[in-house]
Amino acid sequence: MKKWVFDVDGTLTPSRKKMDPEFKQWFNEFQVYYDTYLVTGSDKPKTVEQIGEDTYNLFHKCYQCQGNDVWVGSQNIRTDTITVPDRMKEVFDVFLKDSLFKIRTGTHIDIRPGLINFSVLGRGANAEERYRYIKWDEKTKEREMFVQMLSEAMGPMWDIKIAGETGIDIVPYGKDKSQILKDFNDEDEIVFFGDDTQVGGNDFEISSSVIAKGDISIPVVNWEETWEMLRIMS
Repeated sequence: MKKWVFDVDGTLTPSRKKMDPEFKQWFNEFQVYYDTYLVTGSDKPKTVEQIGEDTYNLFHKCYQCQGNDVWVGSQNIRTDTITVPDRMKEVFDVFLKDSLFKIRTGTHIDIRPGLINFSVLGRGANAEERYRYIKWDEKTKEREMFVQMLSEAMGPMWDIKIAGETGIDIVPYGKDKSQILKDFNDEDEIVFFGDDTQVGGNDFEISSSVIAKGDISIPVVNWEETWEMLRIMS
């Protein structure tokens, strides 16, 4: 049986924004007839804010925080915990001090179940501030540099990747999105949709694992492309 697995930001919604109403209505109808699953680096409240509780509850299972916080509707199945090592905090402080992008908003370290998210910009940024950082990062590749520096400082026991438009996700090695695949049976045919499947992206491991299994991974650039592909395939 086919199992349809979806990322959220850039796949079902614009990044950190709400689902398109017309696509949402169509997708809810799709979910009635097909087994759908969600996997994202975000926490549940943010995901529900983006896609709505009705759509959320139609998923067979929702894997939040890269699979470290698992939900079926309103029921929490599993939640992993994590702490920020002192050495990591020291490196974060260096990033905040040395970054030439000087806008700072809200908190910079977001501890989620089994996942640490870091952002120089911070989580309180408005749309204009996010846009300015996105353009800065495209020009300077600042987050790529941060990922390299943090990886060198923390060693191979941590998986560190660019995430979303302004952040970096850090999880213990092996606790990335691909960990959810152990919940599926060998005979299940997985169809994965994600917008960040390139090397270094937070969809890379799950996409590569799905392909290695002989199943289907579909890289998309936005939710419109996801909708177009679903119409063709369903």
